Amino acid sequence: MAGRLTGKVALISGAARGQGAAEAKLFAREGARVIAGDILVEEGQALVRSIRDTGGEATFVKLDVTSEESWKATVETALSTYGRLDILVNNAGILSLTGVEETTLEQWNRVLAINATGVFLGMKYSIPALRKSGGGSIINISSIWGIGGVGASIAYQASKGAVRTMTKSAAMQYVKEGIRVNSVHPGIITTPMVTEGVPEEMRKAIIAATPMGREGKPEEVANVVLFLASDEASFVTGAEYLVDGGYLAQ
Repeated sequence: MAGRLTGKVALISGAARGQGAAEAKLFAREGARVIAGDILVEEGQALVRSIRDTGGEATFVKLDVTSEESWKATVETALSTYGRLDILVNNAGILSLTGVEETTLEQWNRVLAINATGVFLGMKYSIPALRKSGGGSIINISSIWGIGGVGASIAYQASKGAVRTMTKSAAMQYVKEGIRVNSVHPGIITTPMVTEGVPEEMRKAIIAATPMGREGKPEEVANVVLFLASDEASFVTGAEYLVDGGYLAQ
């Protein structure tokens, strides 16, 4: 039986672990040939080996999402290796939990460079390849904190809010070319970014405020990303999908 992404080539940033790794593995199982981009070389190469060991097709590329040259080289690798590009998942991101007065300009610039500029560059250099393929799907990973407010997370919230609105802008610009652009907004998900970056008391508080009463799994986010990447979402663009256990429904 053909998979939901059979014949498609997908580029995923931040693919070495967490949500990105879950997306890469799921996409490969559904028939996609995957370009896994990340600055974490050993973890990224291990991911690709695990995909190949289970019969999938994947290639690792060292990708610094803040670098134009790195994005150009990564897209070129997709084209030279697999001949096309159909899907971009802008998944790479970092967390920052400081407020307005506590955030240094250096912190601000770093978070915005990775979380927002990285998404912009990913779209900028992938869209010509998607156009050559006759269209495609871009999924930008934002956050519930790109929609609702929370104290002491100014740079992260600014970056994820930018992802939300950039998505809608790009969706409108390229809708006539068959390029769909959507955003996904996870709540608290059990990933290394959360386990290593969110204090235990904050994690407990977010879980307590989540109607489902638990953290989400990376695979639960990946399932939504898969839908948006597939032809099943052919009439979906400029939309934002919450994967938050009901957090923002309250």
